[in-house]
Amino acid sequence: MVKSILTKAKILAILVLMAICCAFTYKMGEKEWLDWSNKCLLQTFNPSTDPKLKKWEIEVTPQHFVHLRKTYQHGRQEYFSFHLTKLDSVNYLGDAANGQLQFKTVNDDIIVQTYDDPKGNIDSMTTVLSIPVRDMTPEKLDSLNDALAFLKDTKL
Repeated sequence: MVKSILTKAKILAILVLMAICCAFTYKMGEKEWLDWSNKCLLQTFNPSTDPKLKKWEIEVTPQHFVHLRKTYQHGRQEYFSFHLTKLDSVNYLGDAANGQLQFKTVNDDIIVQTYDDPKGNIDSMTTVLSIPVRDMTPEKLDSLNDALAFLKDTKL
């Protein structure tokens, strides 16, 4: 009787240890990193830095593109887009309360388009995309860097 209880206790202890190990070794997959990067960018984007901004959209797509669309009060739009495989670095200028998130590519790989601009619609390319952010803690920034690096290295 004592032997069977000890055997059951050992089996239970082994199962608990295996469950704990599995919980700590769980790795986020592509969908989780994609969801996290979108959540992080949506929560930290700071539209208040531009009082003429009426609407904005920021997204990392399932195809690993970063899209930012800004719509201003008089209908003018700015659109920025680049593929994560072109991403060279992500830098942050500022403090945890307010700052600029800078996406840099090696070459002019960031598409910049304007629509309904009084100066005319312009298509150009650039190397740096600066995004105003707020409440970007070091932990959030590190996690966003991890997510973007994972998505950059993931083959579609």
